[in-house]
This record gives sequence, structure tokens and C-alpha cells, in this order.
Amino acid sequence: MGKKIDLTAVRKLKLVECPRDAMQGIIPFIPTAKKAKYINTLLKVGFDTIDFGSFVSPKAIPQLKDSEEVLALLDMSQTTTKLLAVIGNVRGATTGAQYPE
Repeated sequence: MGKKIDLTAVRKLKLVECPRDAMQGIIPFIPTAKKAKYINTLLKVGFDTIDFGSFVSPKAIPQLKDSEEVLALLDMSQTTTKLLAVIGNVRGATTGAQYPE
């Protein structure tokens, strides 16, 4: 017979999805609505956290210059998933802190 697994020793697993990482390397600009639609789909999966965007200079990462607009289009009403964004400086932190999500 197989070994029994002591489920009391199993720890909670947290899955983090990172579409930001994939998107930031794509050169043609992805429309804001398309990004938001994709992330809204991911919000239904049940990830612990979604790394959705970045509050950095658009010169540094042009693809993510619309992170504020994407965030405004996300439907957080039916999910417990947390959002994560990269912040590059105090200005980015100030911008990000304006959003309760």
C-alpha cells in the first residue's frame, strides 16, 4: 500500500500570476481594454495574487504606461485575489497608494 499523507502538515499554497512580466517585453502596444479583459479573466481563476502592472516611468516600460487605466477597468467585486504592481520610485508609490485595490 502507498504511504499515507499527513494533511495537517500541508501548508497553504499561494499562486501568483504575473502577466505584467510577459506584457512588458511585447513591443507593439497592447490596447488597454485588451489588457484589462485578460486580467479580469485571470481574476476568476482564483490566484492568490496577480502582478498586473507597473507604476514606473513610461520611458522605462512603455507597454505599462496605462497601468492606472487598466486598474480602473478591473472588476474586483467577485474575487479575493490581491493585486500587485511594480513601483520604481516615490512618485510611483504615491500613484499606487491612491488605489485601495
